[in-house]
Amino acid sequence: MHPYAYPALYCLFVWWFSTGVIVFLNNLPQTTFRWSMGAGTIIAGISLYRLAAGSHDVSVAGAYAAFTYGVLVWGWHEMAFFMGFLTGPRKTACPPGSRGWRHFHYGISACIDHELAILGTAVAVLWASWGAPNQVGCWTFMALWGMRQSSKLNVFLGVLNLGEAFLPPHLAYLFSFMKRRRMNWLMPFSILGGLFLVAVLLRRAGLPGTTPFQAAGDSCLITLLALAVLEHALLVLPLPFTALWSFWLRRSQRAAQPSLEAICQAADADHGDGRRPIVPPSAWPNDHGFNLSPAESAI
Repeated sequence: MHPYAYPALYCLFVWWFSTGVIVFLNNLPQTTFRWSMGAGTIIAGISLYRLAAGSHDVSVAGAYAAFTYGVLVWGWHEMAFFMGFLTGPRKTACPPGSRGWRHFHYGISACIDHELAILGTAVAVLWASWGAPNQVGCWTFMALWGMRQSSKLNVFLGVLNLGEAFLPPHLAYLFSFMKRRRMNWLMPFSILGGLFLVAVLLRRAGLPGTTPFQAAGDSCLITLLALAVLEHALLVLPLPFTALWSFWLRRSQRAAQPSLEAICQAADADHGDGRRPIVPPSAWPNDHGFNLSPAESAI
């Protein structure tokens, strides 16, 4: 049992710990962001190098290492986005009244730089392990990319829990591109697709002749995809899923900032379509962009 249980527990810890560290760093004062991104860039660069150097290591330790490096490379993108270094050319809220493709276009312009950076990194990750027997790190990065894209689309279409506690105030304008709904048409396909991939990997992991390396790698990927399915389910379930990372949130300086969650909940009552300007109309400039309050801009 342990060839599969230990990697699953390791994946669970890395998922919780890495998410918590990023949440903590993203909610520190903005004066710390350059230092965090500098350290993160060095770590991501080393991780990408190690993915290439260890791509022929088919030991159990090699599977653990490749999985970890894939997570670290992905974590750089999460930091770059939430710290505001890589988002998109649009830094203001979606204009009121935008619908359909126009709304989608504004949403893309708010994050296109981030998406292109991920695409470039995906090419680098593929190159680092191309043709090598150890593909755990590559598939880890691709799984994280896929689950994030699915989450973004679902939040755009509308979910019950928008994760207000995770978005720093300097990115509050992004809430205007989101909707609060109990369910959207994409969510069932996202969950079923994730479960299908889990089932495929479970079947492969149970084949005769599975090596310890394959068992460790498959177990990490299965657990990661199962967590992705869980994250999607929590988007539409009335559960306080942010409590999983309350340890990190309490240790950041977020408590001293205005509560985005309270602001968003108050705005919901006035906007029946679920799409929200995050602040009262009086705080919006003439071009319908989003201005942060002095307290929010200070972090």
